[in-house]
Amino acid sequence: MLLFLTFAVVVVAYANGANANFKGVASLFGSGTTSYRTAVNWAAVTTAAGCVVAMFWAANLLKTFSGKGLVAEGLTEQPFFLFVVAAAAGATGLLATRFGFPVSTTHMLTGALLGAGWTAGEVNISKLWDSFIKPLLLSPVIAVVAGAVIYLLLKMLRLAPDHRTRTLDALHFLSAGAVCFARGVNDTPKMAALLLGVGWLHGNMGMMLIAVAMAAGGLISARQVAETLAHKITDMNPGQGFAANFATALLVTTANVHGLPVSTTHVSVGALIGIGVTTRQAKWRTVIPVLAAWVITLPVSALLAAVFFHFGRHLFP
Repeated sequence: MLLFLTFAVVVVAYANGANANFKGVASLFGSGTTSYRTAVNWAAVTTAAGCVVAMFWAANLLKTFSGKGLVAEGLTEQPFFLFVVAAAAGATGLLATRFGFPVSTTHMLTGALLGAGWTAGEVNISKLWDSFIKPLLLSPVIAVVAGAVIYLLLKMLRLAPDHRTRTLDALHFLSAGAVCFARGVNDTPKMAALLLGVGWLHGNMGMMLIAVAMAAGGLISARQVAETLAHKITDMNPGQGFAANFATALLVTTANVHGLPVSTTHVSVGALIGIGVTTRQAKWRTVIPVLAAWVITLPVSALLAAVFFHFGRHLFP
């Protein structure tokens, strides 16, 4: 069962990399600042750097996503329960990536914890609201506002020109790297927590395994989500892309410092929508299905976890 659990966590990490690595560099590709291959390589390097830092700076998120306090404590020490959570989250992530929807690993893991927890026993609803739902509801709204305000401010200060310059390109790459780095710090412990609950591949070894799987997912399977993020949310020029990345990096880094389980997906897409609303270039035919995917991610993951738990407990009594 420990090997099954490890494999399921690797699948979650691979799906996370495929679905989320490109979020930080989407504006580089979408604004024509660089090619897809350069962007995806930059995302892999800077995300991996964030994963390494997460080994030393992620205690709050490790505790949050271990499930303790949200479900009965005994469950978080059972390999089968954690396997079900990882399997449901991984399946949801791969499905969303296949259809090109940028979704939240936080929502997938939260939904899987809920589905498996309810099927197994009970869930602490008050813990769910305080630690999960509230920051996830607030982050996209704040990101939309921040993306719009920061773009207008940078435009006023002439720091977000419509055309490429050496300085803007450098700042754009740095901001993209900062988003990917912050995402690596924020997402790695969410998945490593599934291994810590049973004392299997704990600490740095588990996080390194996750870092490798995330990098592989981003390098191999990111293309469909990349097209959605780069070209189907809003049109953007280099200055607008830089503003969106700057807003995303600021918000996600702040969340990391305070141990808040925000979704990098919600923040990055929210910032792009904020830019699109400001410039009147938002592509609502894509934005609305993406928002709908956010709404159903948690219940889909919860349903899969409930089904996996119900049938799996007969195979692994």
